[in-house]
Amino acid sequence: MSIVTVQLGQCGNQIGFEVFDTLFSDSHSSQGLCSKRENEAYQASCKERFFSEEENGVPIARAVLVDMEPKVINQTLSKAAQSGRWKYGQHAYFCQKQGSGNNWAYGYSVHGPRHEESIMNLIQKEVEKCDSLSGFFIIMSMAGGTGSGIGAFVTQNLQDHYAHSLKMNQIIWPYGTGEVIVQNYNSILTLSHLYRSSDALLVHENDAVHKICAKLMNIKQISFSDINQVLAHQLGSVFQPVYSAEGSFHYRRNPLGDLMENLVPHPEFKMLGVRNIPQMSENSLAYSTFTWAGLLKHLRQMLISNAKMEEGIDWQVRPPISGLPPLGKMPLNKELHFNTSIANLAILRGKDVQSADLGKKLRAYLHQYTKFGIEEEDFLDSFTLLEQVVASYYNL
Repeated sequence: MSIVTVQLGQCGNQIGFEVFDTLFSDSHSSQGLCSKRENEAYQASCKERFFSEEENGVPIARAVLVDMEPKVINQTLSKAAQSGRWKYGQHAYFCQKQGSGNNWAYGYSVHGPRHEESIMNLIQKEVEKCDSLSGFFIIMSMAGGTGSGIGAFVTQNLQDHYAHSLKMNQIIWPYGTGEVIVQNYNSILTLSHLYRSSDALLVHENDAVHKICAKLMNIKQISFSDINQVLAHQLGSVFQPVYSAEGSFHYRRNPLGDLMENLVPHPEFKMLGVRNIPQMSENSLAYSTFTWAGLLKHLRQMLISNAKMEEGIDWQVRPPISGLPPLGKMPLNKELHFNTSIANLAILRGKDVQSADLGKKLRAYLHQYTKFGIEEEDFLDSFTLLEQVVASYYNL
């Protein structure tokens, strides 16, 4: 079954390119201990998911690129074509000459409705190329205007037009120090709207990925390209084919369905996170030795202690012991700091969500949203929904 990827905005298009490049490189790697037959089966399964028929021997990514400015899309199309290994479809992109000005309301209320038909037609053409559709993978940021605003609008339209197909949004949580002055507004609106229309939200925090680049990858001057490559590696580990219960040469055919079945037990709990090890530069990897049991032990403890990387794992944290009262009812001095769900960013950011009240400071920029139809009541509705999400995670 195939996945149609929708890349939105500068962030979504740059990460999307790295994801496809990583997927292709991995599936065509000459390294490994597999037989030729196993490699061929692996390549065929990967191609079915992410690439359509070849044009002059070059696979075409199953993707639609959307941005309101042409610069990044032109760069992305050019980089893929110049690689000579794979490329995007000749007409699988939509761009304009005017951006969204980091304003969620402008992307959602103006660009979205104005270009809805063009964008949805491109997506429909990609869907029609699939023999069997697993669902949609939407890559976007939360802080800007195009990725967040149009991303929320497109996801809502996908829910309306493809109600029976799964939709997973990969969203980039902005730096805590701030990238744009209105990123809190955009993030609140994006998250609340996606919670209504998406089946799963795969969240990456820029701060956490930046730390991985600095401490584990030993990169001195970290660029967005470095961050995107780490993200692509993590996403590739999620979406590449894995064996089914039938054994060798038989891969699970519904990648999004398998993920949802195991990680989204209830529509209220749809925020996902990725933990992977080992995380290190290729040069260091060549001199390292690992055992499968050791990797699994570290990975399990990362989940339990909510560690973003293997360095600095708190080994004192343990899962709840059977027979103890629920976490919420334990004395404060005895409360176990156990991560009850890997999809817990709402809890981690709960204070940020609740503290961003609509006081004088917030109202300073509210007029930038009201002139495009987003009123104070819309913010209050978004706060209410996210407070319910935070409460639900707290009560797990």
